[in-house]
Amino acid sequence: MRFERDIELHNLRLELFDLEVQRVWARRSTAIDGIGDPLFGLFARDFAPLDERLASIASRMEAIPRFLAEHRTRAQEPQVRLWQELELESAAEMPALFDEMVAAGGHLPAGEQRRLITAADRAKLAVADYETFLRGTLASAVDEWPLGRERYDELVARRAFDGLDADRILEIGYEQLALQRAARTKAAREIDPDTDESAVIERQKLDHPATFDEALNAYRDAMLRARSYLIEHDIVSVPDDERIEVVPTPEYLRRVMPFAAYFDAPKFDPAPQGIYIITPSVDGEAGAMREHNRSSISNTSIHEAYPGHHLQLSVAGKHPSLSRLTTQAPEFVEGWGMYSEQMMREQGFDAGPDFRLSMHTDAIWRACRIILDVRMHRGEIGVEEAENWLVEQTGFERANARAEVRRYTYTPTYQLSYLLGKVLLLQLRADEQARLGAAFSLRRFHDALLHNGSLPISFHRRRFAGEGGPAPA
Repeated sequence: MRFERDIELHNLRLELFDLEVQRVWARRSTAIDGIGDPLFGLFARDFAPLDERLASIASRMEAIPRFLAEHRTRAQEPQVRLWQELELESAAEMPALFDEMVAAGGHLPAGEQRRLITAADRAKLAVADYETFLRGTLASAVDEWPLGRERYDELVARRAFDGLDADRILEIGYEQLALQRAARTKAAREIDPDTDESAVIERQKLDHPATFDEALNAYRDAMLRARSYLIEHDIVSVPDDERIEVVPTPEYLRRVMPFAAYFDAPKFDPAPQGIYIITPSVDGEAGAMREHNRSSISNTSIHEAYPGHHLQLSVAGKHPSLSRLTTQAPEFVEGWGMYSEQMMREQGFDAGPDFRLSMHTDAIWRACRIILDVRMHRGEIGVEEAENWLVEQTGFERANARAEVRRYTYTPTYQLSYLLGKVLLLQLRADEQARLGAAFSLRRFHDALLHNGSLPISFHRRRFAGEGGPAPA
């Protein structure tokens, strides 16, 4: 089928750009993610009895010394200093993850417990040796990480953003920043017309659970309320077999995921379960609980769980096409998360001004991501200036803003995908409403999007036009 072929060509062109042009794999050591993410998945997902999962964890930890030794051979070019510093920080947190797994195996028979302890001890030694290697790369490290205008524009073109180029995307970023600021001001005045907007925001940030454990329960409650609302109001179909767990972000990820994130289930898992992670704090930041205020908890849970990433990726994971299963276009995946935030307010879920204030605050942050993504990778603004500007625009705690900006440096065009994707999805919805008139159904529109898979929005547009099979009803 031509449509599936075009998806494969799109994916291959992006992969070739990553491997041959951007070459982050050769300029950044990423072994800690390669260790931590699989171990965390085995530990956090209850797809098998804990004893079986701990045996798999021990086996993986036994392979860590060889993995780390081989990973060093990727450093064929001068490494980027900032990225190596990030890897050093993550490596310092890795032994704590090993210890947590050893502690979980305290009930094992003596032989299995010794195996787990020995594997963890040898893995710690290997990580310490790897840290020595990383420090050694700093002497010849470089500070040049931006793609530059020409290569960045080429990447934007390959992303197939419905015909938009980088200049227009940057304009959208500034337009959205102004639009979301005005909307937040309006919501703040609804809450308290006699109080300055910044004071209203500060008061909202102080309305948070007393402890992080209580915050985790609040996240669980918010996402389950949203799930029930989707079903009761016929907004989108929810599969009976989807599962999700809410857990704290492991320490090795907190400096690059300062708020929350979602890990979807492995492809072809017979009992898939998503993982919704929440970051307690970055570097023990004293004001971290302010980011877990009750309005933000609602907005984040819509984005990450229902009807956001968890629901979307759970449905996409059922598609029979291998091309669809291996496609995860950020402007749809992340754009759907942001679209969900606005759509749920439109449908009456947590639609009061306090929740809208939080939604527009988050949208201001995502507008900043568009602007910084373009400007940083074109070489127009550096890390420190970007961090200061992000704090000024969003009011983030300094540690959170630092973690955000560092992440932007090695993910060009990903961060802009959130709000840009929402803008494109809203336009697609408006076009479908115009095409179908009174026959338009919001639930059928949403179901068609989710069942199409995590395609670029330009490919979703082609599906609605009838390519790749009958047009979605």
